[in-house]
Amino acid sequence: MPPITALLHTTNDALRLGRALETLLPCSEILIVDHQSADATLRVAREYGARIVPAQDRATADDYSGLARHDWIFCLHPAESITEALQATLFEWSSQPASAVADAAAFCVLGREQVGEKWLAFAAQETRLVPRSWTQWRGELPARQTSAVVLEGELLRFAFP
Repeated sequence: MPPITALLHTTNDALRLGRALETLLPCSEILIVDHQSADATLRVAREYGARIVPAQDRATADDYSGLARHDWIFCLHPAESITEALQATLFEWSSQPASAVADAAAFCVLGREQVGEKWLAFAAQETRLVPRSWTQWRGELPARQTSAVVLEGELLRFAFP
């Protein structure tokens, strides 16, 4: 069973973080990298049992992935959440023997973004579930991997808050 660490970067995200964390039930660990929040972000993170580490000035994304307690990392923004279908997929995925997912380099998701009163589909799939040893990052998220396996379910990105 490959357990999953959820990795989120926060900066003054108290108003939206709870919604994101509520959906991360399939993850055995929640790791928050906080970039000097001055609001209640850290309190909200603690309420959900997250482990919080302060962001370092010169740290790279793979420095933070190295802090994960588990071999697989699911990356999420505080303004995002995962649907029940994606939760079910992640629960099923994590119930497989580790050898069953060992050959996969990465997994990606499809999603929708709230734009005004409409929901628009992502232009492309986004790589979000990667091994802890992943070295291809685009800022705080894994870089797009065209060979990544698509997970069933969707990721939802909400307009603020």
